[in-house]
Order: sequence, then structure tokens, then C-alpha cells
Amino acid sequence: MDLVIGTLDLEAHVDEALAVQALAFGLGPDEIAVRRQIVQRHMRMPGARALGATSRGALIGFVYGMPNSRAHWWSTIVEPYLRAEGNDGWLDDSFVITELHVHPGHQNRGIGRRLITRITDSAAEPRSILSAIDTDSPARGLYHSLGYTDLARQVHFPSAPMPYAVMGAPLPLRRR
Repeated sequence: MDLVIGTLDLEAHVDEALAVQALAFGLGPDEIAVRRQIVQRHMRMPGARALGATSRGALIGFVYGMPNSRAHWWSTIVEPYLRAEGNDGWLDDSFVITELHVHPGHQNRGIGRRLITRITDSAAEPRSILSAIDTDSPARGLYHSLGYTDLARQVHFPSAPMPYAVMGAPLPLRRR
């Protein structure tokens, strides 16, 4: 496969990225419309950056994140769960992985691993945090293999039908 991983202008390629996310995450048109606005807002935040994985010129995966702030919506939701576990300090001085998605036809080939390690390798923060659906899944298996541990589980986001786990790892991420 002619895989290329590099900087992605996510605002300019938001529809391509959300098409990948829709397939990977099972999103409908209404959810995509909401996420388009969220992605565009996120990419204007200080320190936000994105990487894309392309094959034959088509976007097949992407990751984006930013330095975390306790003022971000995500942090305000997860903070009580982290505090209850004694882990709310992870919200400070962390790089948050906001989204990581790989087209289902290209999963289990190391693309997600390459995307997340590449974006965190350039982080100035000493650690990374993220949230993932709280179930045994290939995504959570990947995060565990990189050194992420569960900081809080059964985290409920408004309008999300399933609970999430908040995970954190020191940087650089563990390599196999």
C-alpha cells in the first residue's frame, strides 16, 4: 500500500475526514453536520493540529488533537469522573487526542498506531489523554498497547448512548 502520513489541513478536508469517521464510527448525516462545526471550531484553537493518512490520494485515516484546557467542553464533562478516581490532574499539561479514525477497509494495518504516535511525538506536553467507548475493542487494545491506562470508566457524555473510558499515557508513547 502506498501509505502517506502527513500534516492535514482538517478545515479544508473536513468532509473527507468526516466521511471516514462516519464509516468507522457509524454516524448519520445529522451527527456529521454537528461534528463538522465542532471540528472547524477545534481547529481554530491554539496548538490544534491534524495528521492524515492517504493511500492513492484518498484520505483513509486521520487524527487531531490539541493541548488540553480545563475550559474545553470535554474537560468539563470528564473532570468529575477523573476527580472521583483521583486523576483530575491529568487534565493539566496534557495533549488531548480529540479524534482518531481509520476507514474500516484499512483497519488493523498499523495506520492508527502510526497516526497517534506521530501526532504525540510532536507534543510539547509530557502526557496524552483521550476518551474511547468503554468496551473491549480494537481501539482500546491499541491505546493499552501504547501505554494508555484507564483513568476513569463509565463516563457519560450528553447524547452519547454508550459510556466512555478516559485514558492517559506518558509521552512518548510506548513502542512495540
